[in-house]
Amino acid sequence: MDDSSLAAFDRERYINLATFRRNGRAVETPVWFAARDGKLYVFTSGTAGKVKRLRANPRIRIAPCDMRGGLKGEWIEGTCRRVDQPATVEAAYAALLRKYGLQMRILNFFSRLSGRIRQRAILELEV
Repeated sequence: MDDSSLAAFDRERYINLATFRRNGRAVETPVWFAARDGKLYVFTSGTAGKVKRLRANPRIRIAPCDMRGGLKGEWIEGTCRRVDQPATVEAAYAALLRKYGLQMRILNFFSRLSGRIRQRAILELEV
């Protein structure tokens, strides 16, 4: 995705992230995301079904959507992987904080209280 179309995409609040089961059936999930260096980043629980599906099949498709997953644009094909490099994880969180501000800070606060923040995974999407 070139920088201008990535910037237009990043103006959206949510994307619908479709991951694929072993039988080829798509599972769609609306998620927060942020753009950085030509890629999109998403955070999720490390034990979420999408993370498990991505281990078996890195193929994804994404589309802008509303908070309930209602599509607002066309699907774009891509690939996704979990990132564990501390510098990349930190930069992804910084991009998400810039984009979602107070909402992200509140979510992080409650995730820390519950201990769930340690279970998070950062996903890097290439489209």
